[in-house]
Amino acid sequence: MTEPVLHHVSCPDASGGHRMACWQWGDAAAAHLVVCVHGLSRQGRDFDVLARALLARAAARGQPLRVVCPDVVGRGESDWLKEPMGYQFPTYVGDMLTLLGTLAQQAPIGRFDWVGTSMGGLIGLMLAGAPDLPLPAPLRRLVLNDVGPVIEWQALQRIGQYLGKSGPFESVEAGAACLRALAPGFGPHTDAQWLALSRPMLRARPEGDWRLHYDPAIAVPYAAVTPESSAQGEALLWQLYDRVKADTLLLRGAESDLLSAATASAMQARGPRPRLLEFAGVGHAPTLVADDQVAAVLDFLLPAGEAP
Repeated sequence: MTEPVLHHVSCPDASGGHRMACWQWGDAAAAHLVVCVHGLSRQGRDFDVLARALLARAAARGQPLRVVCPDVVGRGESDWLKEPMGYQFPTYVGDMLTLLGTLAQQAPIGRFDWVGTSMGGLIGLMLAGAPDLPLPAPLRRLVLNDVGPVIEWQALQRIGQYLGKSGPFESVEAGAACLRALAPGFGPHTDAQWLALSRPMLRARPEGDWRLHYDPAIAVPYAAVTPESSAQGEALLWQLYDRVKADTLLLRGAESDLLSAATASAMQARGPRPRLLEFAGVGHAPTLVADDQVAAVLDFLLPAGEAP
């Protein structure tokens, strides 16, 4: 499958509910499920390159696989919330539980893996570290892409400077150029790679121009974060992290301003004691498009010699 199929899942909320979009790749009946979840202002098509590579390796081994990449609510093809303060982790975790329950109804889940970039990694951490959540299967392998329990305050401030400023742009190319200027931490990409990452981020407007494909209101709760609330959140995240039983891979951009080297080292010494891989010339966050980044995830989720 070279293109995903778009589905929607109905999720409850205090305002009457919303729909979350998800992009499904591979065999919908496969017992091995990989869920890939994007960063704060991104969307599920960020994982196109990785999804194709996972399916190619699984197919070469005769292993059925389904890869599901949701658009977190407020992003991509998902609905926008009526109440902006709903754009927080309790909503996101609840939506993912709804998604997982729906996928389990499609076909039983035997192996369950998670790849999460930044915000998506924190959602996975919360699912993996809360033992009482109704997961349809234990989380087997967890990829935390440039994120951990400690989020550096200067990175939060940097992101807050542009979050919610969604255009307009006169063309897709102009929007892509703006995104490139805002995200030097993504590391080197060819023009074609960058356009492929950027095109799903942009939506045409009736006025003839383009805007970013997310609800600007996701910036409302983000702007309410303080150093004190951030520290409280860190304490809770460490508690969850220490309960993670999944085999864990920690990826880090060597120049990341969000996941510090000190935090990555502390993560290796406790909780799931992940393997750490760093990528030179990359900050926050690796896009999982470069060959070495893709190979790292493939070798972790589908290692050579593992029984189907």
